[in-house]
Amino acid sequence: MSQKSKPSNLKPPGSKKKQYHKARRKNEIWKWIGLGFSVVVIIVAAILLIPKITGVAHISAAQAYQKFQQGAFFLDVRSQEEWDQVHIASSTLIPLDELPNKLSELPKDRDIVVVCLSGHRSGEGVSILQKAGFSRATCLTGGLTAWKAAGYPLEGSNP
Repeated sequence: MSQKSKPSNLKPPGSKKKQYHKARRKNEIWKWIGLGFSVVVIIVAAILLIPKITGVAHISAAQAYQKFQQGAFFLDVRSQEEWDQVHIASSTLIPLDELPNKLSELPKDRDIVVVCLSGHRSGEGVSILQKAGFSRATCLTGGLTAWKAAGYPLEGSNP
């Protein structure tokens, strides 16, 4: 009796099905990788673009001091109690929560440097001013903490 030999080019039944599922899995994996990459790109773009979208101009303590010497208007947006303790000489106090109602008290034709203790509230203050048309408003990066560390002039009960 002769034994029939299998041709070598034949594949076991179901082999095409396995290849199809394997290829489909690879495609799904690549789709997820692409989606993950897209999400990462979007997050990085948002992180890089948000400061530009908000448009708040930040300046260092040294740059603020130059503006101080040139006669810029310094606006302190902290509370009365904080201002009484320490403030930049010749600065004007308008607490942040009162700022939208006191915009008429500010000069539109001068540089305005907005100040708080650390720079957070002053950033909000600059946003309010910019929305109201004050294009020359800037935020002191690091606030009074940076100003004091640089040894620039302060006034108050605890300078």
